[in-house]
Amino acid sequence: MPRNMAPALISSPEDIVEYFVQDASKVDVGSPDGYVERFIHSEIYRIFPEVQSVVHSHAPSVLPYTITDVEMRPCVHMSGFLDFAHDKGQSVKKFDVSQFYGKDDIHDLLIRNKSLGAHFADFFSGPGQKISENVVLMRGHGFTVVGESIVESVFRAIYTAENASIQTTAMNMNYMARMNERKDSDINYLRNTELHDTTEMTKWSVMRPWRLWIREVETDPFYVNSA
Repeated sequence: MPRNMAPALISSPEDIVEYFVQDASKVDVGSPDGYVERFIHSEIYRIFPEVQSVVHSHAPSVLPYTITDVEMRPCVHMSGFLDFAHDKGQSVKKFDVSQFYGKDDIHDLLIRNKSLGAHFADFFSGPGQKISENVVLMRGHGFTVVGESIVESVFRAIYTAENASIQTTAMNMNYMARMNERKDSDINYLRNTELHDTTEMTKWSVMRPWRLWIREVETDPFYVNSA
């Protein structure tokens, strides 16, 4: 994971800290300080060996769905992964860390220790301790996505934010239509029968946007590669 810095500023291997999955301790005790919320990642990896990449994000478009009762649901064909258990027809799950604070825990919404990390990782779990969620919202904090590769998890993180933005726009449009006496107005979310196939579609098409994102980083002078 990145050392304690904005991830976009990573420029060399010296900016990366390696941890043991079992307890999120440093492999090299002399490594620079890293993120306190490394337990988000370590506990998910520990419980679900099929997960090979975890992304935690504070995307502003998603945050309103973490603090309201409005459900975030897959709207467009690129975000069928939001409903992983494809027959449930429900919204993205929400995790409230305050329900799991220990006696001495700091109440700042961060996943600061192994216990809170384990409770959070459990929200991704389904029957038989199999992973049943690709995305979990975090109250007042953001969201976390998982994937079988870095490419997949980054894709899902970006399109979770895109889906949230699209859904918010659609809800605003729908509200205005109803205010103007268009009582038949509604939002057409993805149907349950479409969730599996749209998720599979993104798995074979993910390299198209991925190559674009790589090119954007390569050509933007903001990013520096000093390796």
